[in-house]
Amino acid sequence: MAKTDQISIDSCDSEFDPKRFCVNLPLQPGVYRMMNAKGEVIYVGKAVSLKKRVSSYFQKTNLSPRIRMMVSQIASIDTTATRSEAEALLLENNLIKSLKPRYNILFRDDKSYPYVILSKHDFPRLGFYRGVLDKAQRYFGPFPNAGIVRESIQLLQKVFRLRTCEDSVFRNRTRPCLLFQIKRCSAPCIDQISTQEYQADVKNAELFLQGKQTEVIGAIDSKMQQAAACMEFEKAAVLRDQIQALRKIRERQFIDSGKAMDADVIALATLKEETHKVCVNLAMIRGGRHLGDKSFFPHNADDCDASAIMEAFLAQHYLNRSVPPLIIISEKIQREVLEELLTQQCGHKITLQFNPIGEKRVWLEMATENARLALKQMCARQASQEKRLLALQDVLQMPNLSRIECFDISHTMGEATVASCVVYDSFAMRSQEYRRYNITGITPGDDYAAMREALFRRYQKIVSGESQLPDLILIDGGKGQVSAAQDALQELGINEGLLLGVAKGEARKPGLEQLIFPYSADDPMQLPSEHPALHLIQQIRDEAHRFAIQGHRNKRAKARTSSSLEGIDGVGSKRRQHLLSRFGGLKGVLTASIEELQKTEGISRKLAEKIYRELH
Repeated sequence: MAKTDQISIDSCDSEFDPKRFCVNLPLQPGVYRMMNAKGEVIYVGKAVSLKKRVSSYFQKTNLSPRIRMMVSQIASIDTTATRSEAEALLLENNLIKSLKPRYNILFRDDKSYPYVILSKHDFPRLGFYRGVLDKAQRYFGPFPNAGIVRESIQLLQKVFRLRTCEDSVFRNRTRPCLLFQIKRCSAPCIDQISTQEYQADVKNAELFLQGKQTEVIGAIDSKMQQAAACMEFEKAAVLRDQIQALRKIRERQFIDSGKAMDADVIALATLKEETHKVCVNLAMIRGGRHLGDKSFFPHNADDCDASAIMEAFLAQHYLNRSVPPLIIISEKIQREVLEELLTQQCGHKITLQFNPIGEKRVWLEMATENARLALKQMCARQASQEKRLLALQDVLQMPNLSRIECFDISHTMGEATVASCVVYDSFAMRSQEYRRYNITGITPGDDYAAMREALFRRYQKIVSGESQLPDLILIDGGKGQVSAAQDALQELGINEGLLLGVAKGEARKPGLEQLIFPYSADDPMQLPSEHPALHLIQQIRDEAHRFAIQGHRNKRAKARTSSSLEGIDGVGSKRRQHLLSRFGGLKGVLTASIEELQKTEGISRKLAEKIYRELH
């Protein structure tokens, strides 16, 4: 980050005077942070001229309702002068991401997009990757979601038969795996293919990922003709199958421009009946192929014009991330500064293109339509959620009900007990606030004790003022679980929280659930199966159940993985480590023969036989 000069005002001693403050501001570029009386940053902005931009908030009379509300809350302003507008843009973006001010347009920050990776190896591994990019490896993407990456890997396996196993497994194989048997791998681990032939398949896979499918088909066709001329008909048949598979993929391709172009297409959409709601759709074109799209819904975008929303998305999405050379956008913005900053960041020319022509316009129109569809679907979901929550408010006579937390317990006959807590707030599940609790020190299978401990651990932070009590606590269970939850709350001195148990009805069929209140447990409430309030309760309860089972299975699998080898006499920590390292994990050890086990450091023939017997 370039050196900047900070100018601050201390408004603690007197009421904030905007006129006096603005007089002392410089005319140079910079970033300003507006704060309320509590010292919270409520807005971060950038300016070509700090003095002119900050003064405009207090001079204009045609401010939007949102901005008027923001200005009325300003108690102080901090400013940071920068040497250029580009520096100001970068600093603004970093501050918005770290502070998340309530009046800034905010987009959900996806930490990283997935890639297809070809590792640096004599026999490169084809795999899924998400994280910091290493220049030593070859990456293709990014892709809009993990499903498209896995689909691409499956296609490449089918056509080019590249290995997907980890290097630790690859080094220690002595016989081909199942993927070789079903013709999804050429088994370079046991020399079923030469280095030259494998590298040729890798090169073709790279060309395919770059969108050069015609070139790949031409190269494989030439090899097929040569093999047929040399009467190598089996090899020619394999190459023919590759060509047929590639042609089917190309016919099914959603968009194929015929040009190996990398571009992102960004379109913004609003609905006439929902003018305060916005969707930004990002479509990714790599190697001329449409890889899919992703929709984003900004927060705090009420009363913001389309250009401001587009600028916010571009800055928050692309700064400090890989960028394609061309970005096609649906809104006209001031592009020069952002283009300059992204070009410096990436080391190659970045172009932001507005009002494209030809096939690029077709891409933009498609992205715009996808944004409209995604926005309609989101509005429909939200309307349904609002209807459900209003119905539950009416049933429970809680007009201010908004935040609901739900608990569930999962175990297998007392083994690996896990409690889950999921959160529903403001018409949506809040997965970032979910929590799991490993339950120990209780009688195995005692659900009541597990529920008591889960609630005690969850809400003991409220006593110290570190958390908030939800409007409603849902318990997946009957009278016993509700009573245990109530005991935990009373022990913490919490009496105002409303508890509600959800017991499975007769025959455990959905729609027959009984709602149990702590002080009238013998008189449960049963709502009609089509009641929207019941649908909301079922949705939250099912999510808590899913989250608990997932945690329990992970805990149980981890425990069983370690105990399978730990229970064998003569296999200590070092030998376990050698076995797991040689075979790439417990699954590899389970499939190994006695002869293969014997080749591991520290494992004799007698011990190898013993390990084999214990595991089988």
